Amino acid sequence: MSILTPGRRAVLSRRSLWLAYATAGYNLVEGVVALAAGAAASSSALVGFGLDSFVEVSSAGVLIWQFRSPVPEARERLALRLIGLSFFALAAWVTVDAGRSLLAGGDAGASPVGIGLAVASLIVMPLLVRAKRRTGRELGSATVMADSTQTMLCTYLSAVLLAGLVLNALWGWSWADPVAALVIAGVAVKEGLAAWRGEHCDDCAPAGAPAGAGCADGCCAGPEAPAAEA
Repeated sequence: MSILTPGRRAVLSRRSLWLAYATAGYNLVEGVVALAAGAAASSSALVGFGLDSFVEVSSAGVLIWQFRSPVPEARERLALRLIGLSFFALAAWVTVDAGRSLLAGGDAGASPVGIGLAVASLIVMPLLVRAKRRTGRELGSATVMADSTQTMLCTYLSAVLLAGLVLNALWGWSWADPVAALVIAGVAVKEGLAAWRGEHCDDCAPAGAPAGAGCADGCCAGPEAPAAEA
């Protein structure tokens, strides 16, 4: 355990910013490809996944806004609430899309492009999640940790999308994807509430509490609290 030096804090803040840029860039490409493939295959799952990608871009945008400030900690509470709203938007999109798929029955065609996109996301997203969580814990930033959870939800949705596309292509089980997606929507609501309340790190007190209060691992502690070395 050690106290972060100003130099190390600056390095971690820059890393958080570049991770947010990487997330936004990847999700912009992912969203465009998913929407195009979804339109071509008449796949509501792919269209919903594309819309989710743009929600993920909004979360990364909040992080970029926070860490472009000379004092990122001053924007922490508002940033957490904005990320919370992006979780709620994600849940709404997924719920509407999944409900529509279940009611309509769905007759989407096979989409090799969509399957390839889901596989790519299952490789890229966990790498981003790991980097964000290591950075967020050392920096003591609840916002970075909340954004990492948003990225993890995108990973889950990628797995759901892949399963749905494969099951639909092989056996015509069009109901599999929307049912699993509704579970993900429930998790998104839970995580959105946690972000809104500032409770987005393990064993952490809400944002705005005294530095280190209720925080076992230093993850949400204030600037002067100890944090684990990388």
